[in-house]
Amino acid sequence: MTELAWISTAIGNARPQAMGALLRYFRDLDAAEEAFQDACLRALNNWPKNGPPRDPAAWLIFVGRNSGIDAVRKRAKQAPMPEEDQISDLDDAESDIAERLDGAHYRDDILRLLFICCHPDLPATQQIAVALRIVSGLTVKQIARAFLVGESAMEQRITRAKARIADAGVPFETPGAVERSERLAAVAAMVYLIFNEGYSTNGGEAPARAPLCEEAIRLARLLLRLFQAEPEIMGLTALLLLQHARAPARFDENGEIVLLEDQDRSLWSRKMIDEGLALVDKALRHRKPGPYQVQAAIAALHARAATAEDTDWTEIDLLYGLLEQMQPSPVVTLNRAVAVSKVRGPEEALAMIEPLEDRLSGYFHFFGLRGGLLMQLGRNEEARVAFDRAVALANTAAEAAHIRMHIDRLIKESAEKSSFQKAR
Repeated sequence: MTELAWISTAIGNARPQAMGALLRYFRDLDAAEEAFQDACLRALNNWPKNGPPRDPAAWLIFVGRNSGIDAVRKRAKQAPMPEEDQISDLDDAESDIAERLDGAHYRDDILRLLFICCHPDLPATQQIAVALRIVSGLTVKQIARAFLVGESAMEQRITRAKARIADAGVPFETPGAVERSERLAAVAAMVYLIFNEGYSTNGGEAPARAPLCEEAIRLARLLLRLFQAEPEIMGLTALLLLQHARAPARFDENGEIVLLEDQDRSLWSRKMIDEGLALVDKALRHRKPGPYQVQAAIAALHARAATAEDTDWTEIDLLYGLLEQMQPSPVVTLNRAVAVSKVRGPEEALAMIEPLEDRLSGYFHFFGLRGGLLMQLGRNEEARVAFDRAVALANTAAEAAHIRMHIDRLIKESAEKSSFQKAR
């Protein structure tokens, strides 16, 4: 790993804890973010020379807090400094921040940060977007891609969300039990999107982006500790574990995508799978199904199949049908079409996805699946057009390379067919 890469990884892993603590000190999102960014700049100058600190989060909190206090002094110029209790908790000021922070502080700070970002005064899309930006540090471009919207539109959404939080005078305290339950769905969705941003990555970037998946799993487990009887949080945590268990087999040694059916299942993490399966079974016993539980049940069917041929596609089709009822979405229908192609053939699957083209005109996976189904039906020219569109929409080099492999296959088959016809 390069010097910049390990620093970026360390800062990314420490960000939620550091931002949560700085928010606790300054009780203002912009002030906390500015303090954290200044601490990151100092880390980039300091860490390469002195090596990584024992606890990067504690270092960033300590430096960020001092930087924020300096900024307050500069803004106040000659005015007296505000009382200490206006900018920090007195108990925190008396503790040695350079020491490792305990689990309770981590948990409380993260929850405070999550719930502030997911305040009910904000529309759901703004809650998730601002949390992705503040908590996980994703760029506006990355968040826009997750939402399938333009970058400028997402920038405006995040700016409006932060302004609304400031104008609403949101109390910077961890909400009580009732408020926690009300905001849980937005927090869970934000955690899910953080995971997806790490999961949908280029093969060459996978090691550097894995912390996003790991952070999402940590946050999901944290929520599960807080909401121990909530089956949807069990389902969310199980889903992330079962998906991330396949990470070692998702790309080959050249960074090329390996499809699920072709993956070496011996590389899957048995520990994660066992934990995920146990959570799925526990959640389903509550008999209160929700979207995360259904998705986790689908992932569990893949995890339980010893080989690709053992996959219960009929049950997966039924589960996707249930998910369509709970959470209607063109992407859910697109995923269901994969199962339908396995159970009832590519022609029926193609008929399912054709009406989705207008809504998924900018979605790589739509054209990738459409091209694959057309190729199975022998409609190679149409498949080539769909694959060309998929390459143009690819989010990563690995996605583009995977589609080009299909295009090369079509070109080869076309050339062989042409040669055969000339030889006759």
